[in-house]
Amino acid sequence: MLELIDISKTFNPGTVNEKKALDHVSLKMKEGDFATIIGSNGAGKSTMFNAICGTFYVDEGAIILDGKDITYEKEHRRSKYIGHLFQDPMKGTAPHMSIEENLALAYLRASNAKGRIFSRISKKEKEMFREKLSLLDMGLEDRMKNPVGLLSGGQRQALTLLMATVVTPKILLLDEHTAALDPGTAEKVLNLTKTIVKERNITCLMITHNMQSALELGNRTLMMDSGSIILDIQGKERETMTVDDILEKFKEGVGKRFDNDRILLSNAEK
Repeated sequence: MLELIDISKTFNPGTVNEKKALDHVSLKMKEGDFATIIGSNGAGKSTMFNAICGTFYVDEGAIILDGKDITYEKEHRRSKYIGHLFQDPMKGTAPHMSIEENLALAYLRASNAKGRIFSRISKKEKEMFREKLSLLDMGLEDRMKNPVGLLSGGQRQALTLLMATVVTPKILLLDEHTAALDPGTAEKVLNLTKTIVKERNITCLMITHNMQSALELGNRTLMMDSGSIILDIQGKERETMTVDDILEKFKEGVGKRFDNDRILLSNAEK
């Protein structure tokens, strides 16, 4: 479903602020793969997501999605079939528009029918929105005319997840999408994520700061460092692996200890 072929990206080349953010990254994701991604700040995790989404063009390499080369395709065109959630619940929705209007925009944007973005939502489609909102178990189906800006962070993040999957995307990118939520809401949004991804067989990449969750969710775990994927763990090896095992592999592969306090403290608390 997704293939990254030797992609690289350097920001501010030739200046004192030069930063090689992606360093010859290659990755193959089969349809239905669910990979969790861990790594320190600046490891290249979000940069890789932005490269896939088309926020910028890579300097080298190619990005293939479902057999199509999208390396130089515009970001707004990729958004038709790539779902992307951010850590900040305020991103991904229009606060002054209603819940129904936000869902309608997401639905029409992902529609393949020519000119559909300028059409109206039918009564049948509104009922479909209501049905999907009811699955969130947050009472939003009875507030469809309310502005999104009145919702809590957890409600907005759940709505954003729904918007990203209202038309099943070819790939779903989750950039620590529960990190800013309180523990109870985060668990609810994460459970909803697992249900949607599994039921629709969506190919998914999820950045997380919790290494235990990284081993328990999905079927693969990737670790990044200095703009490269240094570990890709799956299958039986992953089934028996512990957090300590990952930390040891990191040390072996990079030659230094993993020193991200946020991630290590999160696992110590767990």
